Amino acid sequence: MPLTLTDFNTAAAADIRPVLTACLAVPRWVDAVVDGRPYADLDSLKAAADLPLRDDEIRLAMAAHPRIGEKPAQQGTEADWSRNEQSGVDNAGAFAAANAEYEAKFGHVYLVCASGRSGDELLEILKSRLDNDPATELAVAGRELLKIAALRLAKAVTA
Repeated sequence: MPLTLTDFNTAAAADIRPVLTACLAVPRWVDAVVDGRPYADLDSLKAAADLPLRDDEIRLAMAAHPRIGEKPAQQGTEADWSRNEQSGVDNAGAFAAANAEYEAKFGHVYLVCASGRSGDELLEILKSRLDNDPATELAVAGRELLKIAALRLAKAVTA
């Protein structure tokens, strides 16, 4: 159940940290969003959450995401959001080889904001990103993480 912005602003930090961690599993990001309270409106909250991530934070956050085309093994809010975000992926079998090639090249899972995209579109994005060098790809993955976090935050906190 989402929190209202008022409840988010007034809740104990310990009560909202798990909600924020489900949005993005980066402690510095969670701390920044918690410490920025109170927010006047959802746009202010969204702006505070658009915090560039360091390489180590991107890798940490990626560890919490299932591969595109695979269902998350864990249970709970984050797993439910992942299932919903990847609901357009109907070609999971086609992702197996592409994921393996991607992970062999970059050493981490392919991460993309999948919400509202078809499986074919996501597979094409993966293939196009194979042309990136590792540093560029990590930066792209970081931007995608922030897009996912923004979508999840909008589900977690409402007006």
